[in-house]
Amino acid sequence: MILPIVGYGDPILRKETQPITADYPGLKQLIDDMFETMYNADGVGLAAPQIDRSIQLVVIGFRPYDEATDTYGEEEERHVLINPEILEEVGEKQYFNEGCLSIPDIHEDVLRPESIVLHWFDENFEEHNEQIDGMFARVAQHEIDHLHGKVFTDRLSQLRKTMIKRRLNDVAAGKVHPKYKMKRTNKR
Repeated sequence: MILPIVGYGDPILRKETQPITADYPGLKQLIDDMFETMYNADGVGLAAPQIDRSIQLVVIGFRPYDEATDTYGEEEERHVLINPEILEEVGEKQYFNEGCLSIPDIHEDVLRPESIVLHWFDENFEEHNEQIDGMFARVAQHEIDHLHGKVFTDRLSQLRKTMIKRRLNDVAAGKVHPKYKMKRTNKR
């Protein structure tokens, strides 16, 4: 089922989320719904607060890009991160242009580490503790920020924030109309 995505300005996007356990009600269906919602919106990651759930759950899905051949892989990478925790930042920080399904039509360069050591549980509640990099690391960091009440624009310089303030206010006021379902905030 495709769920509405919470827009910038909704208070749930600023809340710290709660960990979940394997007996969380309807977890498998929720994960399936999150993937369907994310793909419907042409996203590569979705955090539970973006669908109005204040829990520590993230889905990530994308086709890997091969720089050597300038092509996208046929097989998709899919990841479910439950109760994820970044243990360590590894390597240099790099800028990458990010967007967010909760903040349609705004894309900015964000500085993040190229690799991280991540601890999480997958959809079967198998524990993982490994260094990840590339697109997986980038998207995981973006989505984990959502679990801590942050959005990617929080990582911008004050000047960039000032420059996009009107556009952020438009999103909060429901004045944007993406091609996917959005839950509108009460700020109209």
